[in-house]
This record gives sequence, structure tokens and C-alpha cells, in this order.
Amino acid sequence: MKAVLLAGGLGTRMREETEFRPKPMVEVGGRPVLWHIMKLLGQQDLREFVICTGYKSEIIKNYFLNYLALNQDFTVHLGDHSRIEYHGAHDESDWLVTVADTGANTMTGGRIKRIRGFVDGERFLCTYGDGIADIDLAALLAFHESHGRIATMTAVQPESRFGVVDLAQNGAVRRFKEKPQMEGWINIGYFVFEPEIFDYLEDDSTVLEQAPLAKLAEDGQIAAYKHNGFWQPMDTYRESQLLNELWDSGQAPWRTW
Repeated sequence: MKAVLLAGGLGTRMREETEFRPKPMVEVGGRPVLWHIMKLLGQQDLREFVICTGYKSEIIKNYFLNYLALNQDFTVHLGDHSRIEYHGAHDESDWLVTVADTGANTMTGGRIKRIRGFVDGERFLCTYGDGIADIDLAALLAFHESHGRIATMTAVQPESRFGVVDLAQNGAVRRFKEKPQMEGWINIGYFVFEPEIFDYLEDDSTVLEQAPLAKLAEDGQIAAYKHNGFWQPMDTYRESQLLNELWDSGQAPWRTW
């Protein structure tokens, strides 16, 4: 099974970082957040990746093209027959990474449609390249297989962004709740799709989270896997700082290596 990673958006809410690089390449602990997502999946034996790029695609391409040089010592033999010797090894030598430029303005559903040739006929995982979750891949796949539908999405109950005031009928304050967990569930990606998903994707303008998911629900072809562990998106600069603080403190819940 392959993992399709959506890494082509503009990241407009993180202009401090994304003016110079795509959001999935913003670093956590000295590595792109995209790498952390791949590493977590790789630790669970999912090591074939298709990265859907768009905005500043060349930065992601160059990162993987130069992965050996970026992660190992090397010696360059200069001259007419120049060559490079790499010293040591890295733990990602068994990864197979396809980087596909899916267009700067293509929407999420359109990006998936564009990489059909790399996953056609296969079940595949699909998630966003800027959200980390300590997902249990075996449990997610077992749930997907148990219901027999085309799609599974992973859902969480997030914390409220704000503290909540519990008021009595007469306006008296009963208590304060500091950012309580919300009752509703939200989509965090980590989809599992059967090949039939491509029947729900039309063109570059298709937004996965709109018509395709709605039609899957209408057809009874999608179920939600409830994730009760860690999840943190990186939509803002403050959230990137939070992820780095977790990493630097040695308390990153997604670090299983």
C-alpha cells in the first residue's frame, strides 16, 4: 500500500514561513513536518510515498533528490570524472518516494486524481502533509476492512480554541473550562481509499472535502475511524512553535523511533 501526501497548498496563514517554502517543508526539530509524517508511517511498514506538490514544488523535489547529501557525510571527487562517495547510512534507505507536481492551483481532490497512475488499482492511504497524528495504522486498516466501504476518514474531537464559561439561567457564572474538548468530530485526513474513489473526483477544481466526501456519505460509502490519540495541525506559526516545543522537550507523542 502507498501513502499519498497532499503537499501543494499555499499555506496563506503561515506567511512568516511559507513565503519561502511550502508549508510541509517547515521544520520541526530540524526536519520538515512532511518528513515526520513519513517517518511515523515508515515505522509502521508503510514506506512507499507519492507526494502531491504544487506551490514551490521545486523545494520538495530538491529535498528528496539531495536526500543522501543532506543526511550523510560525503566526499566529492572533483575533475573530469567527478563522483561522490557517501559515508555511513540513514534509516530511510528502504523508502520509495515519488514526487509529482500536481499544479500550483489544483485543489485537493484534483491532486489525488492527477496521481491516479501511481496508485491505480490499489488501496492507498491519503493524508495532509502538514498535520501530525500518532495514528495506529494497523488499527485504521482493520477498521477500514471491517466496514467494506470505499473510504475511511480519521476523525478527532479537538479542543476548543477558547476557554468556555458555564452560565446559569440567571447569568451567574458556575465555572470556567479552559479549552474543553468539543463534542463534534472533525476530519484530520489519514484517509484509506479504495480505487473506486477516482469515480468521485472530476478535475483540478475538485475539493476532496466538499462534493466527493458529501457524495460518498450520500452513497453510504464512507465511515469515520475515531482517533483518540495525539493530533496537531500546523496551520499557523504558533502551531509550528508548539510542535517544535514538544520535540525539543523530548515529549513529542508521534516520535516512535
